[in-house]
Amino acid sequence: MQFISRLWDNIQTFLFPYLEEELGPLTEKERKFIRVCELCDLERLLAPYSWQGIGRPPASRLAIAKAFIAKSVYNCANTRVMIDRIRQSPSLRRLCGWETRGEIPSESTFSRAFDEFAEGELPQKVHKAMIKLHYDPKLAGHVSRDSSAIEAREKAVPKPKDQSKKTSAPKKRGRPKKGEERVPKPPTRLELQPGRSLEDNLSDLPKVCNYGTKKNSNGYKYTWKGYKLHADVVDGDIPVSAVLTSASVYDDQVAIPLSQMSYQRITNLYDLMDAAYDASTIDKYSRHLGHVPIIDSNPRHGEKREMSPAQKIRYRERSSAERFFSHLENYGSKNVRVRGHAKVMAHLMFGVIVVAATQIFNLLS
Repeated sequence: MQFISRLWDNIQTFLFPYLEEELGPLTEKERKFIRVCELCDLERLLAPYSWQGIGRPPASRLAIAKAFIAKSVYNCANTRVMIDRIRQSPSLRRLCGWETRGEIPSESTFSRAFDEFAEGELPQKVHKAMIKLHYDPKLAGHVSRDSSAIEAREKAVPKPKDQSKKTSAPKKRGRPKKGEERVPKPPTRLELQPGRSLEDNLSDLPKVCNYGTKKNSNGYKYTWKGYKLHADVVDGDIPVSAVLTSASVYDDQVAIPLSQMSYQRITNLYDLMDAAYDASTIDKYSRHLGHVPIIDSNPRHGEKREMSPAQKIRYRERSSAERFFSHLENYGSKNVRVRGHAKVMAHLMFGVIVVAATQIFNLLS
């Protein structure tokens, strides 16, 4: 965290006064935008998108990437609103990298660049590099795991019909007879995940737009169309890992991929999860990584198990995941206008980057 402290001092002591001499007084939103951009290693990660010397030079991808960060900071409803805001604010326009209004690309250029960023997973790479560089040396006490509904404006993919029920013989009930052999049940996705790599587990998760059902904080069920964002959040409300799946995916099916992703980025002691993750496979995998799992008991397994007093105190820290999703609502999670898993994930990850950078700096302020 010493690098972050030095960066904070340089931004507050030197960068802000210099920019205010050039651009005039900075608003709080502009200051937040500058902090986020300073924490991101955009120039290095944007190297694959640079001009290769063939054809007409494209619009600056660095300036466009900064514009999409500004879109999340200002919580713009869509790209057109973002462009209008940049046009109307000379200081924001120059912070992105355009000296005049005429240099700002058209909406179609922004859309093509966003497609490139989504296909190349640029926001995910920026977030991963930020966490590994600025948080990895610090030991995280708790990782809080949870998910949130993401509503999308696209047609839901119908659930495929299970043809095996029509072709297979009816399942026999009761214990098998002496000498009778029955076909064993195929292993579930959760049972297969501990023995597979992160890439294999992520590729196996459904990613189409469909319908999901979840209980809210009051215990009432609600249904939405779109996706589900799963996240690991450490103390300080800092998101360290995020996975986007279909809305119908159960939370427990993403617990192990999230554990694998977070294990590559940070070192933590405790894994905090609610009753949706109450499975022996998840508990064993968390202990296999050297963590202490604290998972709320699910009554479906019988009588509800009570936590010890010490576990109850640590479990309170799980509210950091809920606060993260609340923060994310201010940075675009409720303004999803793009379609398709890759684009929706890119849109959300720009907001995750803003939340992560803001919360990292909040540890120092």
